[in-house]
Parts: sequence; C-alpha cells; structure tokens
Amino acid sequence: MSLDFYLNFNGNCREAVEYYAEVFGCETPKIMTFGDTPSDPNYPLPEEAKSLVMHARLTISGSNVMFSDVFPGMPFVAGNNISISLISTNLEEIHSAFDKLKVGGKIVMELQETFWSKAYGSLEDKFGIHWQFNYDNGETVY
Repeated sequence: MSLDFYLNFNGNCREAVEYYAEVFGCETPKIMTFGDTPSDPNYPLPEEAKSLVMHARLTISGSNVMFSDVFPGMPFVAGNNISISLISTNLEEIHSAFDKLKVGGKIVMELQETFWSKAYGSLEDKFGIHWQFNYDNGETVY
C-alpha cells in the first residue's frame, strides 16, 4: 500500500508537470489526455476536454505525485486542488478504507471497475479531505 498525492489544475497541467519534472530532475513524464481515453458514444467527449491532461505522474524524492486538469465544468478552487490517493494490491483493503471513510462523508465516485483499474473510487471524508482509491494490479496503463 502507498499513499500518493494528486494535484489538480485548471487547464495548465501540462505546463505544471513539465515544470516540476525539470525542477526535480525527473524523466520526461508520460501524459495521458482525456482525448487518449477509450470513447463512449453514450458520453461524447467535449472538444475542449480532448487536449486536457487526464493523468500524469512523477516520482519526486521517492513519492508519487500525480497530476490532472479538472474536467470542463467541474469546480476548481486553488488551494483545495489536492487529494490523497490510496494505492493497493489488496482489494479488501481498498473496500475497507473506502467504506469507513465514506461514513459521514460524500461519495464522488462509487468504487467501480474502470478501463485502468478493477476498483477505482473517490470521496470526500467527514473532515473535507478528498481521497482516491485505486487497485494496482502491477500493470501500468499510463
């Protein structure tokens, strides 16, 4: 299990992740845009979202720091644009932590299978802390 940090940006994520990669001497980051994701005819992707960053990751001093632009229409508040991401190879651990932290909190996305994970979900706990949960099967898709 690891705790990673997720930073959100308002359309300038690519600039930020490239800047931090240079500052901390990281490898050139792999950047996945919303336009790189599998399309779903039931939910067409707005044109303005296609070039925005859906996910990028840097390892800075041994910690994973992940990056994303907020999706068009989603709220962005500078200073509140960070979440903690619990990454685990243990599905039971993910479900247990999610179920405990959702009590008194607000589910943003129920735990579910996505194209990158067998279990991904997010919530805001009763203290206003934003959490993401992700099952890691050892395969990197980004």
